[in-house]
Amino acid sequence: MADHDGLSAFLKEPLAETLWTRRTRRVSRGSSVSAGSMSYTSDAEREPLGPLEEAILIAATGATGLTMPDRPFNDPDSGEKIMAKPNLLMEGRTAGSPDNAQGTHFFMINDEGTYFLRRLKPLEGGIDGWTPDVLIARAKEAKVRVLDRRIDVPGEMRDFPAYLDSNRFLSNLPGTTIFFPVVDLSHQYINGLMYLLTQPRNARPVFVDDRNFYQPAGVKKWIKSGFLNKDIKVPLGVIQQMRTQIEADLLVQNLFLVTEAMGLGAWIHGSISPPVLMGDPKFRDAYGNMLGFDYVSPKWKFMDLLRWHTLPITAMKHVRSHAIGLRHHGEYLIKAKCPPNYPTMSDAVDAVIAGKFGAGGVYKDSEVFKRIYKADFADRYLAEAAEYDSEVIECARAICTYIHDTHGRFPAHCEAIQAPGIWLQAHHIDNAYYERFFQNGMTRRQASHDAVWHIQTKSQ
Repeated sequence: MADHDGLSAFLKEPLAETLWTRRTRRVSRGSSVSAGSMSYTSDAEREPLGPLEEAILIAATGATGLTMPDRPFNDPDSGEKIMAKPNLLMEGRTAGSPDNAQGTHFFMINDEGTYFLRRLKPLEGGIDGWTPDVLIARAKEAKVRVLDRRIDVPGEMRDFPAYLDSNRFLSNLPGTTIFFPVVDLSHQYINGLMYLLTQPRNARPVFVDDRNFYQPAGVKKWIKSGFLNKDIKVPLGVIQQMRTQIEADLLVQNLFLVTEAMGLGAWIHGSISPPVLMGDPKFRDAYGNMLGFDYVSPKWKFMDLLRWHTLPITAMKHVRSHAIGLRHHGEYLIKAKCPPNYPTMSDAVDAVIAGKFGAGGVYKDSEVFKRIYKADFADRYLAEAAEYDSEVIECARAICTYIHDTHGRFPAHCEAIQAPGIWLQAHHIDNAYYERFFQNGMTRRQASHDAVWHIQTKSQ
C-alpha cells in the first residue's frame, strides 16, 4: 500500500488522539506576528505543501465509496409504499448529506493558482489502493485551474468587506493552501420538495410564500383536491436551504482532522466575503470578477417594493442577484437547476427527475447497486422500492414555477449557489513560533512532521 513514511504514518493515526489534540494553528512557516511584547519575526522560508500532502487533502474532499439504501420500503402500520429512492447520488463522502445530494464543490488556492476540484469516482479498494503515485495522479485529474494566480484582493483592500479583522494578516499568505466550499442548493431544493410531498396524505404540508404575504406557493389546486393538508403550512423561508448547506461544514471539519493527522497546521476562518469572492455584480467595480460566477439579476416588478423592499433604481439593481453557475472555457463546472440554464423551471424539474429515473439515471444503473448489495438484492431493491408518483412531481413543478414566476429567480428564499463564507487554510507551521510561546504548541505530529514527510523527499 503506502510506500512513503508520511503517508504510512497518516494512515496509522488514531482517531481519538487526532480529535482530542486538534487545535487551530494560524501561523504558517515564514510568517511574522505583531503582538506587542509577544511579537515574532520569522527567519524561516515559506514552504508550500508538497504534491503528496496536497493530494491527500484533495482526496478528502471527494467521493470515498458507495452509500447503502438501508431504509424501509413500506409504512409498517398501513403497509403502503413510502419513498425509498430519495438519493441524488450513490457515491458517498467523508460527511453526510441530505438525500446524499452532495451539492458541495471545493475550490483550492495555492501559490500556483486557484483551482476547481472535480469530484472523481471513488477509488476502487478505498485506502488499500492508496500509493503516492495514485493519489498525486488523481489530484492532478481533479484540479481545474480557473485562475493562474492566488485569488485575492489588493493588499490595500484587505479589510471588510473582503477580509474580517485580524484574518487579513495571516490568511491566504504565500506558502499556504486554501480549501473552500461552494454549495449548489438548487438540485436538492427541487428533490427535497418532492420528498416532502411524499408524506402520508394527511401530513403533506401546504407551502406558503412568506415573501408574498403568505399566499399559497402555486398549490391551490392541490389544497382543493385534498392532496395537501391545509392545516399544515410551511413557509418557503422556513425550509430555506433544505439543510443542504450543512454538508459543507461537516466536510470542512473532516478536512481539518486530516490536516491534524498529517501534522500540518490548519485554520478554519472567514473567507473573502462570498459576494466578493464569487464575483457578485454589486462588488465587481471595486474587486473585479474574482471567480467569475454567472449571476442573475431579476427584473424589477412593482410588487417587489413590498416583497423585497427594493426600488427600480440603479443602486438597487443587483440587490436580488444570485449566482446560478460557473463556466470555464465553455464547460459548466457548476450548473444550477434554474433558468437561464434551463428554458423554464419545468425543464429544470425534468432534469432532476431524469438524473434519478431517466435513461442513465442513478436508479437505472443496476451495476452500481450490484456493487452495494449481495446476491440478487440489488434487483429486488430497484424493482420494489417506490419512486415519485406523477402527482408529487406535478405539485413540485407548480411550486418551482410559482417561485420563479413570482420572484424572477429560483430559489427565492435562499441562493441557488451559496458560498458558506468559510475556508480552511493548511500550511506547515512555524515551529520556532510555537516552541517559543506555548506550553503545548505542537503535538508529536507537528514536531516530527518534517522528519517524517520531507527528509526522504529531499534525499530522493
